[in-house]
Amino acid sequence: MHVGIIGLGTWLPEHFTSAAELSAASGVPEEVIAKKMGVNRKPVASAAESTGLMGLEAARKAVAVAGIAPEEIDLVIWCGAQHKDYPCWLAGLYVSERLGAKRAWSFDMEAMCGSMMTALEVAKSLMLAREDLRTVLLVSGYRNNDLIDPAEPATRFMLDIGSGGSALVLRKNAGRNAVLASAFRGDGSLSEMCVVPTLGTKAWPPRDGDLERAHFTVPDEGAFKGKLGEVTMPNFYAVIREAVARSGIPASAPRGGIDYLAILHFKRSAHEAVLAELGLGPERTTYLEDYGHIGQNDQVLSLELGLAAGKVRDGDNVVFVGAGLGFVWASTVIRWGPCAE
Repeated sequence: MHVGIIGLGTWLPEHFTSAAELSAASGVPEEVIAKKMGVNRKPVASAAESTGLMGLEAARKAVAVAGIAPEEIDLVIWCGAQHKDYPCWLAGLYVSERLGAKRAWSFDMEAMCGSMMTALEVAKSLMLAREDLRTVLLVSGYRNNDLIDPAEPATRFMLDIGSGGSALVLRKNAGRNAVLASAFRGDGSLSEMCVVPTLGTKAWPPRDGDLERAHFTVPDEGAFKGKLGEVTMPNFYAVIREAVARSGIPASAPRGGIDYLAILHFKRSAHEAVLAELGLGPERTTYLEDYGHIGQNDQVLSLELGLAAGKVRDGDNVVFVGAGLGFVWASTVIRWGPCAE
């Protein structure tokens, strides 16, 4: 018994913000944004393109690719951002209703930018444990760029954050694109080092000036960068290798068993360091320099682009990897192409 991906889709806003525009807003030289940060441009949602709407549009595409009727969906898992259309609101139920998934129940979950891998593990576990779950939709929308002040020096590493949506349709015993194993790491010592300081319960009710402070801040930039520098890359490597090993792929396999790496967008030097550590060339991944970082949607976008470019072929081991602020590191392996029932 296995769980496979039968449909995927992404959705991006029409408007893109260029490196030049980011430079004007932040004071960071355009060349630094484009070359060092690795952002030529990024999609940015309009006021009409809500978090839920972007997830819904991606879900419509994924369902169409899967070739199924929405009524076949048993469960919708929202794995998009907490920054949604309304506070204390279930986006998954909104998607279910608008999509026409009348039979589905739903819940929302998040592991920040590690959410898609976490949702794959949760969905797979539920589907294998429950007889009544045959088809599950994972759906995400994201526009955390709303919470970034480009003029805030301590959070300029987040200038790549944009907007978009993605979705995956999973089916039990699909016969293709099997979801293999996942691995995770967490470090709660970073949980309050980069936060939005207002509009949460620690700063309620809102006070005058809170709206102007409703963006990510880093209270102690030195401590945050020092701690993150110690743990982030080792944890990236650890979850990737552990997920591959748990998938039953021998360590002696070419390239460590990785045929395509669907990795989140981050600065160019970090991206190149991961490739070097894993012994992968640029043809084994897609650098999202024309999209920036769209949260938990990066991995699905990378896979979609990789398929379109012919970088992903039947029989390939596709490795999703990302990290969520707080901090959690997550990786999932997918065996692309036909597989045994």
